Amino acid sequence: MRRREFMGFVGGAVIAWPQCLLAQERKKIQLVGVLANEAWPPLDGLRHGLRDLGYIGGRGFNIVYRFAEGQAERYSVLATELVQMPVDVIITWGTPASLAARDATREIPIIMTSGDPVAVGLVAGLSHPRGNVTGFSTQAADLEGKRLELIGELLGRFSRVAVFSNPTNPYCVIALESARAAATALRAQVDVVEITNESDLDGAFAKVRGNLPDAILVVADPLLANLQPKIAQFLLENRLPSIYTYREQVLAGGLLSYATNYYELFRRAAMIADKILKGAKPSDLPVEQPTKFELVINTKTAKAIGLTVPATLLARADEVIE
Repeated sequence: MRRREFMGFVGGAVIAWPQCLLAQERKKIQLVGVLANEAWPPLDGLRHGLRDLGYIGGRGFNIVYRFAEGQAERYSVLATELVQMPVDVIITWGTPASLAARDATREIPIIMTSGDPVAVGLVAGLSHPRGNVTGFSTQAADLEGKRLELIGELLGRFSRVAVFSNPTNPYCVIALESARAAATALRAQVDVVEITNESDLDGAFAKVRGNLPDAILVVADPLLANLQPKIAQFLLENRLPSIYTYREQVLAGGLLSYATNYYELFRRAAMIADKILKGAKPSDLPVEQPTKFELVINTKTAKAIGLTVPATLLARADEVIE
C-alpha cells in the first residue's frame, strides 16, 4: 500500500523517515489514474483487463479514481490531483475529462476516450497522435445519422426531433452538427435543447412540451448521462421515444442506444496502459477506433410509452431489456 506518512517507534522515541526513503517507497508502486464522470460499470473492463495482465491492486500497483459526478467544472481540479500524486498514466472517459487531463499535464501519458479527438484538438491525428495523448475515438458523432435512422425505423416516419445537448462540451457541438446534417437528409426538423446544468431541466422540458417533437436524441455527454433518471422520467410521462450513445442510459429508462461496447473498450485501454507502463510512448501508439457497434432496446420502456418495436428491429438488437 502507498504510505503518505510513516513513523517508526523505537524505545518510545518517534523517528520520521527521510523524504528520500519515502520517495523510494513510492517508486515501488505503479499508479493508474482514472478521470471520469462517475463509476459506471464499463470501467470494470479496465480493472478486469489490468488484472488479467497481472496488475493486482496492492501488489506494487493501484488504480486511483477521480469522479466529477455531473460537475464538469471539477475536472480540472481532479486532473491536477492525479498529476500531483503523481500517477504513471491517466485514463479518461469523455471529451471534458480528456481535455482537462491534457491541460493538466504534457508529460504524464494519457489514454483518452472521446467521440472525435481530432476535431476537439486532443490529438493531431489518429495514426500519429503526437504529444502525450493516445486512446480511442468512439466515432460517436458520425453515428448520429444512424441513430436517427433507427428512430425512423421504429416509428415508421418522423418529422421533428429534439436534440438534447450540452453546449459547454466541445464534443456536443460536433455531434449537433452531425445530427443536423442527418436530419436534413431525412427531411426532419431539429429542435436544439441545451442543458448546461441540472437547473436547466425545467426549461428544457418546457421547450419540448411546446415543440411536440416525435422523438428525442440525447448526444453523448457526462452531464446528460448523470441526469438520465430525470430525463427518462420526463420522456416516459410524455410518451416520447429516445435514443442514446450509452447503454447505461437505456438501463436507466431510455428506449434505444447505438454505440460501441464501452466495457470492451476499457479492457482494451488496459492493454494500452500495460504497454505504456512498460515504456511505450503515447505518440507511438495510434488512436484506435471501434469496429463493432451494439443496438440495445428497452422493450419495457417501449410498452410504457405505447410503442411496439418492429420484429425486424428486435432481431437485429444485440441486447433486449425486458
